[in-house]
Amino acid sequence: MALLALAAPRVVIVLLVIFTNYIGRAFDSVLWPLLGFVFLPTTTLAWAWAQNTRGEVAGVHLVIVVLGLLLDLGVFGSGRSWFIRRRSA
Repeated sequence: MALLALAAPRVVIVLLVIFTNYIGRAFDSVLWPLLGFVFLPTTTLAWAWAQNTRGEVAGVHLVIVVLGLLLDLGVFGSGRSWFIRRRSA
């Protein structure tokens, strides 16, 4: 499941929403997981993990959430730079 989460975090989020209450327990409203699904899926999964294991995002759990954020931003950044390089060539 962890490898699938890194490869396809949106699929994991959908499976968790359909078959469990894991995402629902981590967030107070539907808005944040929905925005996370669209823009920052790895960060959303890391936040849900931190909330479900510890109940707060602090310490090592905060580091994991920040790594998820960096992974999400790296995916967006590399895709954008690839598009710019290809367009200018």
